[in-house]
Amino acid sequence: MIPASLPRFQQRLEQQLQQLMQQGLPDTAVLEPAMSYSLLLGGKRIRPYLVYVTGQLLGARLEDLDAPAMAIEALHTYSLIHDDLPAMDDDDLRRGKATCHKAFNEATAILAGDALQALAFEILSQHPYQQVSSACQIKMVHALARAAGAAGMCAGQAIDLAQTNQQIDLHRLEQMHRLKTGALIECSVKMAYYCSPCQDPQVLAALLTYASALGLAFQVQDDILDIESDTATLGKPQGSDLKANKSTYPALLGLEGARQKAGQLYQDALAALDTVPGDTSELRAFAHYIIARTF
Repeated sequence: MIPASLPRFQQRLEQQLQQLMQQGLPDTAVLEPAMSYSLLLGGKRIRPYLVYVTGQLLGARLEDLDAPAMAIEALHTYSLIHDDLPAMDDDDLRRGKATCHKAFNEATAILAGDALQALAFEILSQHPYQQVSSACQIKMVHALARAAGAAGMCAGQAIDLAQTNQQIDLHRLEQMHRLKTGALIECSVKMAYYCSPCQDPQVLAALLTYASALGLAFQVQDDILDIESDTATLGKPQGSDLKANKSTYPALLGLEGARQKAGQLYQDALAALDTVPGDTSELRAFAHYIIARTF
């Protein structure tokens, strides 16, 4: 079941991203189409959704949340462009369409990814915030940079590439995914917190625990779908992990064990929300959506 607010925030993000790309970028007649192609290709938009729904829960203004929502999607899109390259996962499909390097070429895809990464920080630093202090603005920039770099997503991708054709244990697999996938998901709720008037570190800690469980559950479900779903439904090649001989949760735990793992992470996410004040129903519904989704 899709959370009631998910389509609304997805639509808001699409409008914000379209306006952003329509502003025009200097001297990028070749680069801008590749950036727009990947950024506006659709997708679940789960990281921006977490920014919006968490921020609203904590009393942030939607106009302020637009900046971290767009920034984290721009950065996530850069990571997908680069992940799909022949030197990385070498995929031809993303969200049901040709990957950026297939639609354009490898050099353009690399530069489009680089430009989207830089654009993410430009958005965070230049947005006309209404109730976000400069100190919190800097905290958002730092949070996104750390989640994206050698302490987060890039480290996870490095581990992923290094373990191809090798068997790793469950601890190492979880470490990889907490970095590769979880870091940006945790960053989503952290930036929402910095946009809000809430100054309770215990609330932030609970939300980060929720996001950590959610990020891992997302990956477990991805691994399950890589086996059970099909290319048309997934929007990317089915069985790509198996083809690349990568360690996955079903490979280590079996399909039923992987389902049990996802269920336990779902319960962990819900338990973390028990100490968060306010109406957390949308975050709870989103956790269920993550483990019940079919694409």
